Amino acid sequence: MLGKLKLSAVDAEDLAVISAAIQDALVAVRDCAFLKDEKRFVLLLNRFRWEADPGVETAYFRTHSALVFNEVTAVRHQDIPLGEPDRMLELLAVAREDDHSVTLRFSAGRAIRLEIGRLACHLGDVGEPWPTPWKPAHPVE
Repeated sequence: MLGKLKLSAVDAEDLAVISAAIQDALVAVRDCAFLKDEKRFVLLLNRFRWEADPGVETAYFRTHSALVFNEVTAVRHQDIPLGEPDRMLELLAVAREDDHSVTLRFSAGRAIRLEIGRLACHLGDVGEPWPTPWKPAHPVE
């Protein structure tokens, strides 16, 4: 089995790699936090392990991961149900919009935009992966 994933992003290309790794991650609204004094935005994810070998023991795995953005100066939400802390969101992608912003895109048209001083992002797996019988799938539009 593969080891724990640890990635960092300092440019758009790096962030594209992280985006691929976190595609279809599940995150509870309560597990998204802007630590204003630290200029940090953190998400705790239930990440589908796209990089795992489907020939090992079971076809699919998930793991808990932390996605951290540093040098965050402001956070804006689009249709994020902040009053529903148990609501699960499906993270589809993360992308650098320009030199001073990153957008986390979720299903159902939801998004979080981070205003940043510079791109400084880290993704790290925590805990041990567990098998799952389900592989995320999206309808083709």
